Amino acid sequence: MSSASDNKPVIGISCGDINGIGLEIIIKTLADNRILDFCTPIVFSNNKVLNFYRKSLADININFTSTKELSRINNKQVNLYNCWEEEININPGILNDVGGKYAIKSLTTAGKALKDNFIDGLVTAPIHKNNTQSNEFNFTGHTPYLKHLYGAKDVVMFMVAENMRVALVTEHVPVNEVAKFITKDAIISKLQLINQSLKRDFNINKPRIAVLGLNPHAGDEGLIGKEEEEIIKPAVKEAKQKDIFCFGPYPADAFFARGQHEKFDAVLAMYHDQGLIPFKSLAIGEGVNYTAGLQGVRTSPDHGVAFDIAGQGKADESSMRAAIFKCIDIITGRYEYDEQHSNPLKKLGSKIIANAVDQKITDIPE
Repeated sequence: MSSASDNKPVIGISCGDINGIGLEIIIKTLADNRILDFCTPIVFSNNKVLNFYRKSLADININFTSTKELSRINNKQVNLYNCWEEEININPGILNDVGGKYAIKSLTTAGKALKDNFIDGLVTAPIHKNNTQSNEFNFTGHTPYLKHLYGAKDVVMFMVAENMRVALVTEHVPVNEVAKFITKDAIISKLQLINQSLKRDFNINKPRIAVLGLNPHAGDEGLIGKEEEEIIKPAVKEAKQKDIFCFGPYPADAFFARGQHEKFDAVLAMYHDQGLIPFKSLAIGEGVNYTAGLQGVRTSPDHGVAFDIAGQGKADESSMRAAIFKCIDIITGRYEYDEQHSNPLKKLGSKIIANAVDQKITDIPE
């Protein structure tokens, strides 16, 4: 963890679309000073934009320290890193190019800070895909951008709540194109990342993972589509040979209707709505979007820009708060996992036991 934070993780927060609810939920969350007991927050935005939303929330009191140097932050206060200096027009509730342009300035600045280890984790406020596309930013969302930033071979969009975790094989893909992205290699890759994330990020020693089918009734033995028989079942079988404790494919409707998700540590859905509709319907507590498979830790609220209520003081900050605390939890979990698995005494003990077994020594002192 960052030494600048007195052992508290430094959490960067991108502002999202400046015309959406991002800054409102950030301000509402960080106005509770108790959060400073757990982390040092850095908001990646601009003084005037933050003040615009702060003034619109008359009953909310928040203080922050502005900085232009990430190496100099105040770990006893909320920090604001100015990503731009120019004057811009703020129009809450309006989808326009300005909102998208500065959302990406915030995101790319915060992303670089994460990759360069100036921050320990990143929480991203919502962006809108229609106004963020450009020659410089040709991504369908945060997840593919961060995958590109880190040069990761693969990542997983992982929705996390108190009672369930749902991951996706495909993300923002049109429904009529989903099937062509369902391959054995893709499923195995996602399962490997999920398995490792459950161990390292969530401290689950032997994770159980459910895999959903693509077609209704999981294909009915090939009567309603061939993907289950030709792709998904072979992928599950091969993943088991790689010591991944996975099962399926299960019919998606019956699986969630019967509460089977509660018997597993994670569920792998084939496409966006197959996983997110039940997640948002059944999740207990506030849901968080987590990107598994990155070297850095990134979370976000599980909702969008909400232009319909932007600038009205109505936005609920609960999911933003949950995203920040989940980011802290994962950073802590990784630290503890890495410490435990790098302990030379443990390695030595394992080696002694292994050698003893090889020599058929049964009297090993405890």
